[in-house]
Amino acid sequence: MSQSSEQTRSKTKVATDALETGKASAPYALARKSSPNIIEGRRSFLKYIDLGTVDASDGQFRAQLMSASQGLSRPTGWHYHVCDSQFLYMLSGWVDLAFGDGRTVRIEAGDAMFIPGGTPHNEIGTSDSFELLEISVPADMGTEVCNPPDGWSESD
Repeated sequence: MSQSSEQTRSKTKVATDALETGKASAPYALARKSSPNIIEGRRSFLKYIDLGTVDASDGQFRAQLMSASQGLSRPTGWHYHVCDSQFLYMLSGWVDLAFGDGRTVRIEAGDAMFIPGGTPHNEIGTSDSFELLEISVPADMGTEVCNPPDGWSESD
């Protein structure tokens, strides 16, 4: 067998093993809707589904689906994320975000938003149900509580 054929067989076996075992030994990740990997997340009122990118990217980024089946009952509080960046794509419903520059932004189904790491914000409202895709760089994204910016209160 040629070296090229042997390499192809080896790569195919690694990929097959990863699909069957869930281990990220393959150069890609596959997350199936039929068997979601539900994980614990930052907010107790949200359901988080891991899309398998953390291990596949060696921690370079995280992609996850976040959803809620009841609306936000109170603002999350002012905070920022310890990361390089956060990307949101709203799949259904809406979320209202307040930012330290005085703006409130509603992202709705089909909208995308990029938030640089360290940007203070507060989720202040949501539709009764929603689903969004969140991507963070790097995967290990911390959340730090912060004081409301000048002109805002904790409940804004």
